[in-house]
Parts: sequence; C-alpha cells; structure tokens
Amino acid sequence: MIGSTRQVAVYAYAEPTDMRKSFDALSALVTQRLDRDPLSGDLFLFVSRNRKRAKVLLWDGTGLCVYAKRLEDGSFTALWELPGEAPVRLTMSELQLFLEGTELLGRFPLSPATYVPAPLLGAGRGRRRAAR
Repeated sequence: MIGSTRQVAVYAYAEPTDMRKSFDALSALVTQRLDRDPLSGDLFLFVSRNRKRAKVLLWDGTGLCVYAKRLEDGSFTALWELPGEAPVRLTMSELQLFLEGTELLGRFPLSPATYVPAPLLGAGRGRRRAAR
C-alpha cells in the first residue's frame, strides 16, 4: 500500500484516462489539467474508462513513481460521476478504500474543521473614558 509519514493531498483526475499513459503523459495531465505540480509530493489518481484499472502518480523525493492496480472482480468508482468540482480531492484513507474497490458514497469529513482563531473585538484599543 502507498504510505507516507507526512500529510499529503490526493487529487483524482475526474475524467477517464488512457492507462497506456506513463510518467511523462500523466505528469502532463497533472500540470495542464489539474493545474498542480507533479513534483509536489502529492498523489494523483487516474482511472480507466472501464474502471478496471487505476494508476497513482507520486513524487517520492528522488523520482516519479507510478503505482498501478487492476481489479479482477468489480470496478472502481467513476470519479467523473461524483458531485463537486474537478479535481476530486481525497484523503489518504479514501484513496486506500478506493484502491481496494470500495465505492465512495456519502463522503463527509471525519474530523472537525481546523480551528482558526479570530481576532478579538476591540483588541489593541485603550479603554474609552466615559463622557462627563
């Protein structure tokens, strides 16, 4: 299984892809269609039209890797049919489930949104003196 000790983003190309494509052609799709850098360390997922094959493109710090999987039974989720914008953004857990052939249904975040502190109202201002 594809693993990483750091947090990475997973972007799924939301159109059927010719699985004859390899490093250079998949990198070009990432750059031109997903508007991302293939050397960023993020993972990029591609699925064939018949949804039997999938590839993941990954820069591991020393070179590009292409991981491929062919399902013997069943088919991968049609990423181009998921609601939302393209590219589809997945978590590593969703990618692992996807590559096992699990259908991606009812996607919702499992963790609360990151807390972003808001500035305090009136912070930095001196107290106003009451009018006499």
